[in-house]
Amino acid sequence: SELLGRSRQEAAKFIERVTSGHRPIDPSALLREHAPAMARPAAAIEILRGTAPRRFFAGVENPRRVGQLVPGHRAAVLKNAAANVQGRFDLLGYRTLWFGEPIDWHFDPVTSRCSPRGHWTQLDPLDSATVGDSKVIWELNRHQWIAGLAQAYALTGHEPYAERALAALESWVDANPYGLGLNWSSSLEVSYRVMSWAWTLMLLRDSAALSADRITLALGWLWLHASYVARYLSTYFSPNTHLTGEALGLFYAGTLFPEFRQARRWREMGRRVLVEESRSQICPDGVHFERSTCYHRYTLETYLQFLVLADRNGLKVPRHVGDRVRRGLEFLLSIRRPDGSLPEIGDADGGRLLPLVERDPCDPRGVFALGATMFRRSDLAWAAEGLAADVPWLTGEAGAAKFSSLKPSAPAGPMSRIFPSGGFIVMRTAWERDAHQMIVDVGPLGCSFSSGHGHADLLSVQCSAFGEPVLVDAGTYCYTPEREWRNFFRGTAAHSTLMIAGRDQVQPDGPFSWRGRARVDVREWRSSSHWDFVDASHQAYAGLTHRRRVLFVKPDYWVIVDEVFPENGSGILFPEVPRKEDPGTSFELGFQFAPMNVSLARDRWAKAETPHGNTFWIGSFAPGSVRPAVKTGELAPIRGWISTGYGQRSPAPLLVYAARTALPWRSITLLMPKRGRTTSVPMVSPLLDDGNLPIGLELEDLHESILVDDTDIFRSVDH
Repeated sequence: SELLGRSRQEAAKFIERVTSGHRPIDPSALLREHAPAMARPAAAIEILRGTAPRRFFAGVENPRRVGQLVPGHRAAVLKNAAANVQGRFDLLGYRTLWFGEPIDWHFDPVTSRCSPRGHWTQLDPLDSATVGDSKVIWELNRHQWIAGLAQAYALTGHEPYAERALAALESWVDANPYGLGLNWSSSLEVSYRVMSWAWTLMLLRDSAALSADRITLALGWLWLHASYVARYLSTYFSPNTHLTGEALGLFYAGTLFPEFRQARRWREMGRRVLVEESRSQICPDGVHFERSTCYHRYTLETYLQFLVLADRNGLKVPRHVGDRVRRGLEFLLSIRRPDGSLPEIGDADGGRLLPLVERDPCDPRGVFALGATMFRRSDLAWAAEGLAADVPWLTGEAGAAKFSSLKPSAPAGPMSRIFPSGGFIVMRTAWERDAHQMIVDVGPLGCSFSSGHGHADLLSVQCSAFGEPVLVDAGTYCYTPEREWRNFFRGTAAHSTLMIAGRDQVQPDGPFSWRGRARVDVREWRSSSHWDFVDASHQAYAGLTHRRRVLFVKPDYWVIVDEVFPENGSGILFPEVPRKEDPGTSFELGFQFAPMNVSLARDRWAKAETPHGNTFWIGSFAPGSVRPAVKTGELAPIRGWISTGYGQRSPAPLLVYAARTALPWRSITLLMPKRGRTTSVPMVSPLLDDGNLPIGLELEDLHESILVDDTDIFRSVDH
């Protein structure tokens, strides 16, 4: 069936390539053939104003009520709409981008490149030298901002918003003949427009600007979009969030407009894909299989909208779909940082399924609020921190009332957890905002078939102390432009783990591919109310084993034990790493900080002063001549940078303990958070064996010691 499916797609591409652009699209003719019930504009507007709103998300029936239910939401929508009317766009991590007036739908203002107008099969979206940054162009062409203008009209009744939205749709159709240009080169991007246009039509259904010609144009081209997605589903090309996003677009079109003759097929195709992919893409423990918190959130948004729309239309969905979504929400709840934000893990581009509410990509409150409403979960309502506008937009006033009936309460389950399928361990002291938390990445490099959105971050850690993010993932920055920066941000040196011989754990290939796939073996996980312990290893460096053990003595400190030794005691096969008898093996033990002041102290200690006035000490003890250094904003090689949004980067301190020594090698690192500003370096002495390997630490201030052997880490308290 795969061979047949691929063959059909290739045949369709060939036919379109030789015909696209040569014949004008007549939306009236399309509707007469494929949706005769909507061929007359008067009949179409009657459907839009009559039965269609009852098939769609409940908030469109009374939009002004949404603005009343959520204080500040109306003002936020109008602020964004005002900027968009002026031709200024906040997209991804960029602010006030200008695409010209009229808008040039093929222009990337970041690289100042304009993508060619050839047939989409002849364009490579990853070729930034030719097309610019496709992410930037696509983000504008998703038309989510047009749906935002429609929101502004629906909240105010102000006709200029509607006129601007519909004029933009007309402009887009004129500039994007069917099949020509970058904006037809991704089925996911086409599907995004299906969803944006659906919201736009529903919210503008009472506008005087929605003329007969515009109704016909929008419905005819919506049919073209849905047909394209159905023909070119990413079943074989990118069966990940591309496929589920495309399926949701088909479910939208088939559910909202059953008047289309293909509507049942679209709806069932979308439903089938979403049902099947829920088991493939959401692991049994709830983690999305790409191991990216950005794409995890996006997947939950996709499935929550699917469940809401199916329920609204009385369509049954197998129980396992809801079960996987619920587990996905529980993972999000566990990995949520004490300050309420999401940590960045893996790729993140800042995109959203449909930003009915403008918020930071690391702000998950809308997902939690909708999840709380759908599953009647008080712990999710607690994490939502109040009613989010997503709830009344998608579920109406009844959904908002359901959310408000919940009594928010912190999660009752274990605070520290392992997610064995997804590959994450979360250690925490409490659920309050001043808690400590550590996340240990013990999963594989991305998903099984491509690892495209995974990073070379095996055994990396992220840490919050007294509620503040201290050790962080460096982020993503970009996808296709600036190859050197793309590879840095997804490379080992941008994560708090061990780098050997100056090389990434896995070597990058293309912008979304790697020359191999590595995984972590978790040897042991134990947790109690007083401590957490994990023992894990990987063999990403051929011929070597990197073993990392983490002990969290709650709430005082973490001990990280890193060891490197030849696999099975054999000679080292990794070509850039010298053999055991050569003392030139290089190690870089890195700790990437959030922006804050980090300075070196005596005896291999470093002190970080957090923005909220606390202190975070790190001291690492290893054999040989260890050289601690703080690297901030360095370029040769690139070290000490973070990205908090797509296209944005800024210097941030990276603490590196560098050494050259023989194997086997071991380091013991102590991470110690202290309330307030402290200047006294912790009184800690390393314990060494006869071969000068550290076997423990004497914590003189705390009157206790840590002992390490080949099997465990022991804590001894002096009485």
